[in-house]
Parts: sequence; C-alpha cells; structure tokens
Amino acid sequence: MTEQICDFYCEKILKGHLDVPVYFENENVFAFHHTHPLWENHVVLLPKKHIESLLTLEEADNELLLELMRTAKMIAGDFMKHFGACRVYTNLGDYQSSKHLHWHIGCGKQLRPY
Repeated sequence: MTEQICDFYCEKILKGHLDVPVYFENENVFAFHHTHPLWENHVVLLPKKHIESLLTLEEADNELLLELMRTAKMIAGDFMKHFGACRVYTNLGDYQSSKHLHWHIGCGKQLRPY
C-alpha cells in the first residue's frame, strides 16, 4: 500500500475547499493573499504539483522551479513598486508547518510573531 501524502495546500487550497483571495494563478502555480498574514501585505506562492519542500525538488521539476521563480519575481516586483520593500522566503523542516513547497512574499508592518 502506498503512503498518501496530505497537506493543507493540496487538501484545502488547491481543491478549493477554502476560499482564498487569488493574487495570481496559471496551470502550474497558485499565489494567494495569506488568510492569517504575518505582514500587512502577505502572499503565499506554491506549485500546483505536490512537492514537499525545496530539498525534494528533482531534475524533472526544473521548469516548474523556473516558473515559480518567475512568478516570485513578478510578485516581488509588484511589492517593490507599490511598497518599496519585500521579503521572499521558504521554510524547511520544523519551520515548515505544511509539507508542500511554498514561498512567502511579504512586506509592511508585522501583524503577529513568526
């Protein structure tokens, strides 16, 4: 029997079980305004394909990674244009609450602790 991988992004966000404000979407990537943001402006970017983390990317994922980085660059550019600063990061290990590769792109006043 194969172990089934479940995560918040696959099970709730990408299946549409949780309505989120979409920032950007295409066939491979999805970006939305965080529902419990750390900062005044906070977007989460993820691949629609399940990939556990940055460390589990494979050679076959190179094109998807490039698309994610182009999208992160676009969102970061929007934030820089409108707000003058931003941060872009991904978490690993115990810092990664949902085991689905995703990036946080945020700026502005911090609304809650990390």
